[in-house]
Amino acid sequence: MTTQAPEAVTTAELAPARYAPLLDEVEVAVLAGGTDADWTLEEAAPGVRVLRIDAPRVPVEVRLSVPLGDAAGYWHPGADWRRTLVADWEGRSTVSLVDGLAAGCLYDYAGATLLTFATADPVPEVALRYGVSEENDTHVVHLHLPPAEQPHRLLLVPRAPSVAAALRPLRAWFTDRTRAMPVPEAARVPLYCTWYAYNQNVTAAEVEKQARLAAGLGFGALILDDGWQEHGSGRGYAGVGDWTPDPRKFPDFAGHVARVRDTGLRYLAWVAPLLLGPKAACHDRWEPYAPTAAGVPGANVLDPRRPEVRAHVVDLCVRLVREHGLDGLKVDFLDEAMVYAHDGGGDVGRALTLLLADLRTGLEAVRPDVLLELRQPYVGPGMAAFGNMLRSFDCPGDSTGNRVRTIDTALLAVGGAVHSDPLMWEAGAPVESCARHLISTLHAVPQVSVRLDALPEEHLAALRFWLAQWRALRPQLLDGRVEPGRPDELYTVVESVADGVCVLDVHTGRAVPLRPADFTETVLVNGSSADRLVLEVHGGELAAEIEVHAADGRMIDRVQTTLVPGLRSVPVPRMGLARIRSSV
Repeated sequence: MTTQAPEAVTTAELAPARYAPLLDEVEVAVLAGGTDADWTLEEAAPGVRVLRIDAPRVPVEVRLSVPLGDAAGYWHPGADWRRTLVADWEGRSTVSLVDGLAAGCLYDYAGATLLTFATADPVPEVALRYGVSEENDTHVVHLHLPPAEQPHRLLLVPRAPSVAAALRPLRAWFTDRTRAMPVPEAARVPLYCTWYAYNQNVTAAEVEKQARLAAGLGFGALILDDGWQEHGSGRGYAGVGDWTPDPRKFPDFAGHVARVRDTGLRYLAWVAPLLLGPKAACHDRWEPYAPTAAGVPGANVLDPRRPEVRAHVVDLCVRLVREHGLDGLKVDFLDEAMVYAHDGGGDVGRALTLLLADLRTGLEAVRPDVLLELRQPYVGPGMAAFGNMLRSFDCPGDSTGNRVRTIDTALLAVGGAVHSDPLMWEAGAPVESCARHLISTLHAVPQVSVRLDALPEEHLAALRFWLAQWRALRPQLLDGRVEPGRPDELYTVVESVADGVCVLDVHTGRAVPLRPADFTETVLVNGSSADRLVLEVHGGELAAEIEVHAADGRMIDRVQTTLVPGLRSVPVPRMGLARIRSSV
């Protein structure tokens, strides 16, 4: 009888490997099948290098090491709130097509990067170890790549002034090599979602009432979330699998969808097609294909590696869109398929690629401009071909979480439009609370989930104002050059520039660098708790007009002034906005 040796606690305890200089101060060691392997480094695109390893059909380990220097933090797609440094005995993750991307960025206190990498193939399951090596005064990243028929490729970016600047060429590299799903205009307009407003207590009458109000406020689409289907009550998933409308809530589902669409809104419905619960009428038929419990209560997961499962999921989703006249689907819980990873039955990511490719083909045959929402963590570059709405992870009531997660998602987003988690706030809260949530998601398509008919008039005014501002500034906020600063500082000053307009949204009390003479217009958004913004003006003098709006949109001041270099305090109410234009 043999026993497996325990895994080394720290990376310094692993078997030694031959390191060599790679890029800047980064060193690399490559092991194929447990022995040293050869590699080459090539320039693949502007700002991107490719580490190529010719080791077919054997597992490969890539070890990256960089001196700590003035390192401040390590960002990766699954970092969430752990974006400062961790020890190498703690940093562990496993990623795949539907659970992040093998990518990361080490940066210093000036915000400049020390190491930026990503695997070129986002589909296979990759295990990573990362963190500070206490023994060697270095930061290390070890990637364990599964056997492949083609050479392994690891993308690297030379040192850059910021994390966003380093990730832009990576995003461009993936974009140039991905047949991304087209993004209709309806994926880039504010969206109303029923989830936080109603949870599962939805009915046709209530949804239609909110739809009429939403259309008048400037929304362009609606998602009917969990609760529309039979057995859609309670917070478990024991009844999922049939995906037929509950006749008590939606006696004429197709007619209901048509009435909502008549308001001018596009209509999407929530579905979790890989989940199977014991209460579903189809349970006995599909139980053999779903042997493992999901991470959500009450349901098992259909194994997407089975061709029968893939055909079933595609037929189900196509039927929903065709029979009910839907514009698209919110496809949830795809990451639950990872319960089958490493069980010896085949790569889950490869199987999901087949499923999702067939799903896109089937849905586009019914509705060429179909809308498909994917939810973090499966919004990485590998999913660009399979969805056009990339929604950040759940953070109910958390404006800071929504700001951080939407910007995190956008840093490596390819193709689709990044969406916020639906915004929710209390109707009895001050109007600034309403505005704060809208300001927190400026750099994503805002989703909102409150009962619009229960909001006081000042909340409705704020909602109308900020949605209008977002639409007007969309070229800067979604498509411009966005610089959010250091990830560990939680993106408290974000600059967005396009077409000669600069938007600065500020969520801190510190001085904000301002170069008003460089732009035709500068828009300041005060997301801080103070009723003023402290500006550090750079450049020459500028005769300017400053127009100031309150949180609910009321214009409260318009002044002519001269901006001179140096510090200046400008009275802008909390959750308010100021426009600076040249008055010459």
